[in-house]
Amino acid sequence: MSSMKNLLIIFLFLFGIASAQNKKYNPEEINITPLIEGTLIVPQIDKKPALAIIIGDSGPTDRNGNQQMMENNSLKFLAEGLYANNIASFRYDKRLVKQMKLRSLNEKNIRFDHFNDDAVAILEHFKKDGRFSKIYIIGHGQGSLVGMVAAQNGADGFVSIAGAGQEIDDVIVAQLAEQAPGLVDNARTSFDDLRANGIAYNYSPRLASIFRKELQPFIFTWMQFDPQIEITKLNIPVLIINGDKDIQVQISEAELLKNAKPDSQYEIIENMNHVLKEIEGNDLENSKSYNIYNLPVAPKLITVISDFIKK
Repeated sequence: MSSMKNLLIIFLFLFGIASAQNKKYNPEEINITPLIEGTLIVPQIDKKPALAIIIGDSGPTDRNGNQQMMENNSLKFLAEGLYANNIASFRYDKRLVKQMKLRSLNEKNIRFDHFNDDAVAILEHFKKDGRFSKIYIIGHGQGSLVGMVAAQNGADGFVSIAGAGQEIDDVIVAQLAEQAPGLVDNARTSFDDLRANGIAYNYSPRLASIFRKELQPFIFTWMQFDPQIEITKLNIPVLIINGDKDIQVQISEAELLKNAKPDSQYEIIENMNHVLKEIEGNDLENSKSYNIYNLPVAPKLITVISDFIKK
């Protein structure tokens, strides 16, 4: 009898845990378009929560912030942190992820505008959903620029995390100046040709990863958007965030955005790197964190964004 009682207690305990977990984290899988799939999590509170739409960085980034050979779950941790602060979120796989799964990805057909259109479609979808009090857009890396453009279509607030402050050609030229200064002049000329003519021919073979023919239409369309101009089009609350351990996007990029939008909130998070993790050590520790799946994001990031949304 005693053992049966113990089994009953264990069963109830385990059932209680499972119920609590389901209540705590009950994801809803939503298809916005044939190429956009994502996860919605909504806290169970007495009033309508705000919703944050989370847009990932460049490349085939999935809803959790991961790519092939890189798993850090940065966006998953961000969403869960917001959830703990009673903020709903929708995070999604970029269209490249679905296209790769379908084996329908054709590099020459990729356009930056597609990412903007996807984000706007998501915003429009949730504007029709009566469960949310306000809708904020959070863009990380390349997603910052995408988010700026999308937020112009009726978002209630915008958050840039590690977003560039320069046009993409200027960003790449600046990176080359530090890493391969001998290629700067050729890159600058090639970008100027691409901007003026829609095509560049006389690029160095060492720059083929940027200027190969199939990729040029995408780069060309990306170059049409200047973050310092797009952010000024936002007549909504804006929060600009960068980490001081970000080895991909320098603080100077965030400063450019702040200067363009003086009324924005500006936060530099100590020891946070590009994948939103807290780094106490050197660049080796920083790089390793890109592939640590269970390392949470910087706690201050969650606090700063939550406080901004709850204002």
